[in-house]
Amino acid sequence: MTHGIKPIEMIMRKTNVIPVLVINDLARARPIAEALVQGGYPVLEVTLRTECALEAIAEMRHVAGAVVGAGTVTNPDQLQAAIDAGAEFIVSPGLTDALGKAAIAADIPFLPGIATAGDIMRGLDLGLTHFKFFPATASGGIPALKSLSAPFGQCLFCPTGGITESTAADWLALESVLCVGGSWISLPD
Repeated sequence: MTHGIKPIEMIMRKTNVIPVLVINDLARARPIAEALVQGGYPVLEVTLRTECALEAIAEMRHVAGAVVGAGTVTNPDQLQAAIDAGAEFIVSPGLTDALGKAAIAADIPFLPGIATAGDIMRGLDLGLTHFKFFPATASGGIPALKSLSAPFGQCLFCPTGGITESTAADWLALESVLCVGGSWISLPD
Protein backbone atom coordinates (compact mmCIF):
# COMPACT_ATOMS: atom_id res chain seq x y z
CA MET A 1 0.00 0.00 0.00
CA THR A 2 1.20 3.51 -0.77
CA HIS A 3 2.12 5.28 2.46
CA GLY A 4 -0.56 7.71 3.59
CA ILE A 5 -3.19 6.78 1.00
CA LYS A 6 -6.22 5.01 2.42
CA PRO A 7 -7.39 1.79 0.74
CA ILE A 8 -10.69 3.42 -0.32
CA GLU A 9 -8.76 6.19 -2.06
CA MET A 10 -6.65 3.64 -3.92
CA ILE A 11 -9.88 2.04 -5.20
CA MET A 12 -11.39 5.43 -6.11
CA ARG A 13 -8.26 6.36 -8.08
CA LYS A 14 -8.43 3.20 -10.24
CA THR A 15 -11.16 4.72 -12.42
CA ASN A 16 -12.98 7.96 -13.19
CA VAL A 17 -16.36 6.22 -13.19
CA ILE A 18 -17.60 3.45 -10.92
CA PRO A 19 -20.50 1.67 -12.61
CA VAL A 20 -23.45 1.31 -10.22
CA LEU A 21 -24.94 -2.08 -11.07
CA VAL A 22 -28.33 -3.61 -10.35
CA ILE A 23 -27.97 -7.31 -11.20
CA ASN A 24 -31.29 -9.11 -11.66
CA ASP A 25 -30.02 -12.21 -13.46
CA LEU A 26 -27.11 -14.06 -11.84
CA ALA A 27 -26.16 -15.64 -15.18
CA ARG A 28 -25.37 -12.16 -16.51
CA ALA A 29 -23.14 -11.09 -13.59
CA ARG A 30 -19.86 -12.45 -14.88
CA PRO A 31 -20.36 -11.38 -18.54
CA ILE A 32 -21.26 -7.86 -17.37
CA ALA A 33 -18.16 -7.71 -15.19
CA GLU A 34 -15.97 -9.00 -18.01
CA ALA A 35 -17.35 -6.44 -20.46
CA LEU A 36 -16.93 -3.55 -18.03
CA VAL A 37 -13.37 -4.48 -17.07
CA GLN A 38 -12.49 -4.92 -20.75
CA GLY A 39 -14.10 -1.51 -21.42
CA GLY A 40 -11.86 0.19 -18.86
CA TYR A 41 -14.14 0.12 -15.81
CA PRO A 42 -12.42 -2.19 -13.30
CA VAL A 43 -14.19 -0.96 -10.15
CA LEU A 44 -17.73 -2.32 -9.92
CA GLU A 45 -20.40 -1.46 -7.36
CA VAL A 46 -23.12 -4.12 -7.12
CA THR A 47 -26.13 -2.70 -5.32
CA LEU A 48 -27.84 -4.89 -2.73
CA ARG A 49 -31.23 -4.23 -4.32
CA THR A 50 -31.87 -7.66 -5.79
CA GLU A 51 -32.16 -11.19 -4.46
CA CYS A 52 -29.05 -12.34 -6.32
CA ALA A 53 -26.81 -9.35 -5.51
CA LEU A 54 -24.60 -11.17 -3.00
CA GLU A 55 -24.18 -14.14 -5.35
CA ALA A 56 -23.39 -11.70 -8.17
CA ILE A 57 -20.59 -10.16 -6.09
CA ALA A 58 -19.12 -13.61 -5.48
CA GLU A 59 -19.36 -14.47 -9.18
CA MET A 60 -17.88 -11.16 -10.39
CA ARG A 61 -14.86 -11.57 -8.10
CA HIS A 62 -13.66 -14.31 -10.49
CA VAL A 63 -13.15 -11.76 -13.29
CA ALA A 64 -9.48 -10.86 -13.68
CA GLY A 65 -8.87 -7.19 -12.98
CA ALA A 66 -12.25 -6.55 -11.36
CA VAL A 67 -12.49 -4.81 -7.99
CA VAL A 68 -15.98 -5.67 -6.80
CA GLY A 69 -17.82 -3.87 -4.02
CA ALA A 70 -21.27 -3.83 -2.50
CA GLY A 71 -23.50 -0.79 -2.72
CA THR A 72 -26.71 0.24 -1.01
CA VAL A 73 -25.37 -1.24 2.24
CA THR A 74 -27.50 0.28 5.00
CA ASN A 75 -26.75 -1.69 8.18
CA PRO A 76 -24.12 -3.89 9.86
CA ASP A 77 -25.89 -7.13 8.88
CA GLN A 78 -25.77 -6.23 5.18
CA LEU A 79 -22.16 -5.16 5.64
CA GLN A 80 -21.24 -8.58 7.01
CA ALA A 81 -23.20 -10.40 4.30
CA ALA A 82 -21.38 -8.37 1.63
CA ILE A 83 -18.00 -9.12 3.19
CA ASP A 84 -18.90 -12.82 3.38
CA ALA A 85 -19.81 -12.69 -0.34
CA GLY A 86 -16.35 -11.32 -1.13
CA ALA A 87 -17.00 -7.58 -1.46
CA GLU A 88 -13.71 -5.68 -1.61
CA PHE A 89 -15.26 -2.36 -0.64
CA ILE A 90 -18.55 -1.06 0.74
CA VAL A 91 -20.69 1.85 -0.47
CA SER A 92 -23.63 3.18 1.52
CA PRO A 93 -26.27 5.78 0.61
CA GLY A 94 -25.83 7.38 4.03
CA LEU A 95 -23.81 7.20 7.23
CA THR A 96 -24.93 6.00 10.62
CA ASP A 97 -22.67 5.53 13.61
CA ALA A 98 -23.54 1.82 13.74
CA LEU A 99 -22.65 1.19 10.09
CA GLY A 100 -19.56 3.39 10.19
CA LYS A 101 -18.20 1.68 13.30
CA ALA A 102 -18.94 -1.77 11.86
CA ALA A 103 -17.13 -0.96 8.60
CA ILE A 104 -14.13 0.42 10.47
CA ALA A 105 -14.04 -2.65 12.75
CA ALA A 106 -14.20 -4.92 9.69
CA ASP A 107 -11.24 -3.00 8.19
CA ILE A 108 -12.87 -2.83 4.76
CA PRO A 109 -12.64 0.16 2.42
CA PHE A 110 -15.81 2.15 3.06
CA LEU A 111 -17.45 4.94 1.06
CA PRO A 112 -20.43 6.28 3.02
CA GLY A 113 -22.98 8.62 1.52
CA ILE A 114 -23.21 12.22 2.69
CA ALA A 115 -25.36 15.17 1.65
CA THR A 116 -24.74 17.76 4.39
CA ALA A 117 -21.97 19.30 6.49
CA GLY A 118 -23.32 17.39 9.49
CA ASP A 119 -22.96 14.11 7.61
CA ILE A 120 -19.32 14.94 6.81
CA MET A 121 -18.64 15.93 10.41
CA ARG A 122 -20.10 12.59 11.62
CA GLY A 123 -17.75 10.83 9.20
CA LEU A 124 -14.76 12.87 10.32
CA ASP A 125 -15.59 12.00 13.95
CA LEU A 126 -15.27 8.33 12.90
CA GLY A 127 -11.95 9.00 11.13
CA LEU A 128 -13.39 8.91 7.61
CA THR A 129 -12.36 11.38 4.90
CA HIS A 130 -13.70 9.81 1.68
CA PHE A 131 -17.39 10.09 0.89
CA LYS A 132 -20.05 9.41 -1.69
CA PHE A 133 -21.94 12.70 -2.30
CA PHE A 134 -25.48 11.36 -2.68
CA PRO A 135 -27.90 12.06 -4.21
CA ALA A 136 -25.56 14.44 -5.98
CA THR A 137 -27.89 16.27 -8.36
CA ALA A 138 -30.87 16.36 -5.99
CA SER A 139 -28.63 17.62 -3.17
CA GLY A 140 -27.68 20.78 -5.04
CA GLY A 141 -25.29 19.51 -7.67
CA ILE A 142 -21.85 20.94 -8.32
CA PRO A 143 -22.50 24.23 -6.46
CA ALA A 144 -23.45 22.29 -3.33
CA LEU A 145 -20.39 20.06 -3.46
CA LYS A 146 -18.12 23.07 -4.03
CA SER A 147 -19.66 24.70 -0.95
CA LEU A 148 -19.27 21.54 1.14
CA SER A 149 -15.70 20.99 -0.02
CA ALA A 150 -14.56 24.46 1.06
CA PRO A 151 -14.59 23.89 4.86
CA PHE A 152 -13.70 20.21 4.47
CA GLY A 153 -10.60 20.40 2.29
CA GLN A 154 -9.26 17.14 3.74
CA CYS A 155 -12.19 15.22 2.21
CA LEU A 156 -12.47 13.58 -1.20
CA PHE A 157 -15.69 12.61 -2.95
CA CYS A 158 -17.43 10.29 -5.40
CA PRO A 159 -20.63 12.08 -6.47
CA THR A 160 -23.41 9.64 -7.36
CA GLY A 161 -27.07 10.09 -8.22
CA GLY A 162 -28.12 12.02 -11.28
CA ILE A 163 -24.65 12.02 -12.85
CA THR A 164 -24.83 11.39 -16.58
CA GLU A 165 -22.32 10.68 -19.29
CA SER A 166 -22.65 14.30 -20.43
CA THR A 167 -22.16 15.80 -16.92
CA ALA A 168 -19.48 13.43 -15.55
CA ALA A 169 -16.58 15.56 -16.83
CA ASP A 170 -17.95 18.65 -15.06
CA TRP A 171 -17.97 16.76 -11.75
CA LEU A 172 -14.55 15.23 -12.37
CA ALA A 173 -13.11 18.71 -12.95
CA LEU A 174 -13.63 19.49 -9.24
CA GLU A 175 -10.41 19.16 -7.25
CA SER A 176 -12.18 17.27 -4.44
CA VAL A 177 -13.71 14.65 -6.79
CA LEU A 178 -11.73 11.48 -7.50
CA CYS A 179 -14.43 9.60 -9.41
CA VAL A 180 -18.17 9.53 -10.02
CA GLY A 181 -20.77 6.79 -9.69
CA GLY A 182 -22.54 6.08 -12.93
CA SER A 183 -25.59 3.94 -13.55
CA TRP A 184 -25.59 4.91 -17.25
CA ILE A 185 -22.61 2.60 -17.90
CA SER A 186 -24.30 -0.64 -16.91
CA LEU A 187 -25.15 -3.13 -19.59
CA PRO A 188 -28.73 -4.39 -19.57
CA ASP A 189 -29.05 -7.65 -17.67
